[in-house]
Amino acid sequence: MAGQESLQYLSSLRKRGIRLGLDPLKELLEHFGNPQRTYKSILIAGTNGKGSVAAILSSILQKEGLKVGLFTSPHLVDFEERIRVEGVMIPREELCRLIDELRGGDDWDVTYFEFATALAFLYFARCQVDIAVLEVGMGGRLDATNLVTPEVSIITNIAMEHSQYLGRDLRSIAGEKGGIIKGKGVCVTGVRKGPALDALEDISQKRGAALYRIGRDFRARRSGPGRFSYYGITTICRNVDIPLIGRHQLENAALSFAAAEIITMKGLTIGNDSLIDGVRDVAWEGRLEIVNRSPQVILDGAHNPAGISAIAQVLSHELSFGRLTVVFGALNDKDYRAMLRRLAPLADRVILTGIREERALNPEDMETVARLYNNDVEVVRDSREALLQALDSSADDDLICVTGSLYLIGEIKGHALF
Repeated sequence: MAGQESLQYLSSLRKRGIRLGLDPLKELLEHFGNPQRTYKSILIAGTNGKGSVAAILSSILQKEGLKVGLFTSPHLVDFEERIRVEGVMIPREELCRLIDELRGGDDWDVTYFEFATALAFLYFARCQVDIAVLEVGMGGRLDATNLVTPEVSIITNIAMEHSQYLGRDLRSIAGEKGGIIKGKGVCVTGVRKGPALDALEDISQKRGAALYRIGRDFRARRSGPGRFSYYGITTICRNVDIPLIGRHQLENAALSFAAAEIITMKGLTIGNDSLIDGVRDVAWEGRLEIVNRSPQVILDGAHNPAGISAIAQVLSHELSFGRLTVVFGALNDKDYRAMLRRLAPLADRVILTGIREERALNPEDMETVARLYNNDVEVVRDSREALLQALDSSADDDLICVTGSLYLIGEIKGHALF
């Protein structure tokens, strides 16, 4: 009963909404002795790929024998997924105990994500991790995770997102994400050109930080199905196996390898065997995750046009199947029009569905847009029924792709149909 009350308190913090700022969390962490300063850290920002890079990098570091903390968001089914040590989720009993401890007798003025970040920082300190891999929640400069001094900062890529919080153009958004670049620090990035790169270069120059760029300082090249070669800052790894689907995952692997190289330069040696074994054994749920074979069902939490474009690339060029059914749901602050414009023409059928989340779009509101790009569009409000209907009408060689929101993927996984 006490544990349920703790989880209810955590959930109640959602009503405080989103706030970008560091002072309230800084005060809370100072009260608990700044646990985030007791271990090394890596900080990952960007529009897409943050979670994949975090998963790959934590797997690499574990192969080297390090005790690794991993903090990601959002979770798919259970909150415990966000906080892991050595790949193991925080036990619920420990989570509830830490919630009660952090809450204490004070009503700290922190949001849900800020409190979650504090939970991770404190748990990692109590577990005496060697290093923590931290995924930024939103932006970077004012994100709750940006209270660490990372060994290396990673900025995966930058596209238009969260404009109401981060800015109305790519340069402004890059300025927010570039806030994780520290004075005299090191950053590796997948940003290749344009105003976003200009902003990162300006920040790095002003702060005396080194900026390593994909395509210039390191790169990954496909060397076969599910295999790539890495040409890095000081390291070359040929014919590396990667289980994650999609060419975009090669870039995520390259960013992870480059970050590991930086860590090695700083004295924490990461051997080539750890790089190779780490990416070979990585698993990351909800990102082009195959959960069924006949028919094939793929779950992907892409929730912006750039992420959907990566899925479209995979569907068009990397997978073989008969008919394609897309099951699509999205939140109301996402650009569903652009996502459907890219994805719906590839499908033989589109099923629009709802999500049990107060910010979810009504599937009926997406129907007019979907019909601009596909003649076979149906609305099934319940996500479980939407997937069952897709399964019932698909042949063994067909493909069902469920996408549009990580919240939708979590809901589908919660139905335990596979």
